[in-house]
Amino acid sequence: MNPATTYAPTPVEPAPLSIRNEGSLSTDLSELTKARLTMMVLLTTLAGYGLASRGVFDWSKLIHTLIGTSLVAICSSILNQALERDTDALMHRTEERPFVTHRLPLIKTILVGLALGALGLVELAWFVNGLATLLAAFTLFIYVAVYTPLKRRTPLNTLVGTIPGALPPLIGATAALGYFSVEGWTLFAILAAWQLPHFYAIAWLYREDFEAAGLRMVSVNDPRGARTGIHALISALILLPVSLLPAWIGHSSLFYGVVAALLSLGFIAAALRFALRPDRPRARSLFLVSIAYLPLILIALALDIPIKAYLG
Repeated sequence: MNPATTYAPTPVEPAPLSIRNEGSLSTDLSELTKARLTMMVLLTTLAGYGLASRGVFDWSKLIHTLIGTSLVAICSSILNQALERDTDALMHRTEERPFVTHRLPLIKTILVGLALGALGLVELAWFVNGLATLLAAFTLFIYVAVYTPLKRRTPLNTLVGTIPGALPPLIGATAALGYFSVEGWTLFAILAAWQLPHFYAIAWLYREDFEAAGLRMVSVNDPRGARTGIHALISALILLPVSLLPAWIGHSSLFYGVVAALLSLGFIAAALRFALRPDRPRARSLFLVSIAYLPLILIALALDIPIKAYLG
């Protein structure tokens, strides 16, 4: 596919914020900050912090870590939507975003986003440690300056996108310890592997949108879904051994190993069904399995800490 065609929306003066209804503004802010994505960032950052701390929290440092990380994540979302407003306008799933419809002022909102990102980095640098700050800044850079433009150029954007998506637990672990740890890297690997089948399901569900916007996803120019299905299956197979890393290296007990194996086998089954017959119901099923998988495996890791301590 060629890069997206130029989109020139009809200029529309945004309604003054003072006369907008409060619900609409809150919806816009939730969309702009990608609230659900930000919550996932906080959840995985917390998981990294907790696993590295082995359940013994420095609560003050944890709170500062979550605040700083969330501010950087919000900055990333705002800058991403500012850069993608032309392609967002060409897709049904994103055509109502605030920058596309001019409901929020572009330049002022970008400046607010940059200020929030800077505050987040200062928060991490002042109250946490330098390594966590560098990782947060690197996450922001990769997501906005590398992954976002690559979506128009190569299907490899999905692989690159796993990096910023998998860095939050590493940020959490380094925030807790001040150095790179096995716990942080294993969570990074699990999240990176998990994202691939998750994204391939999304790529198939919205392939028409991605094609219309000129985004180079694996599912574009794959009318039968064979290529997308194979990618989803292979990545789900890779996730199985990766998910078992904490048990293999001795950082978790048999409890976690069994739960991770069962969850990953269920993920593989959903990916196999999709690969054998790529269609919307099976793609949606794979997507829903991926959504359930992440919190369940993180809960298993959290529960494993007291279980392992009890078993000695």
